[in-house]
This record gives sequence, C-alpha cells and structure tokens, in this order.
Amino acid sequence: MKIAVSATDNKIDAAVDQRFGRCKYFLIVESENMNFNAISNESSMATGGAGIKAAETVVNNGAEALITGNIGPNAYRTLSAGGVKVFTGAKGSVSDAINSFKKGELEESISSNVGSHHGIG
Repeated sequence: MKIAVSATDNKIDAAVDQRFGRCKYFLIVESENMNFNAISNESSMATGGAGIKAAETVVNNGAEALITGNIGPNAYRTLSAGGVKVFTGAKGSVSDAINSFKKGELEESISSNVGSHHGIG
C-alpha cells in the first residue's frame, strides 16, 4: 500500500510534519517494504490554496492513505474526493508513523482537525 506522510525532511527518519499543506516534503512509502520516494512540497510557500495543491500532489502520486499531524477542511475534502484515507495526530518519525499505521494504532479521520489557514505563520 502506498502511504503518504508529511515530513520535515526527505529521509525516512525525519519527523512527521504537523502541517500538511505547508510541510516541506511528502514521503510516499510502500508499506510492505518501506521503500519510499521523497517529493518536495511545491505548495509549501504558496500564498493561498496550499492545502488543496498539496492534496492534489498526494493524490497524483498514487497514495491510498495519508498520515499527518493536522489537516484543514479544503485539503481533507480534496483527499477524500481522490479516494485517500486520512490519518491525523501522528507524531515522531515517518518510520514510526508507518509502523503505527501497520499495527492499526492510527485512527482514520472523518473530517479535518483544524480550520482553514491554520498552518500559515
């Protein structure tokens, strides 16, 4: 399964970035073997629409699930429309988050967990 994780760096031991739309990287991880592709988040410095653009990046890279700290309503709706399951509240490293996901320790979100424009500043 392809799982996207918002990350502070392009390494598997990077911390999970708490801001989805403005994270520095997305790591697209194959959960079966932990192989990953790091993608720079081109929307991290956008003046507007960062969450939607970031969500489109995740969907376009074939992720079936997303693990992040927080996600706003526009990004959540875009991911849901793209068939991506969202898991919020993750902490620690990307590899820790993937392992928690595989153990069933992360709960799927049914909505955003922060308001619009939460990650600015």
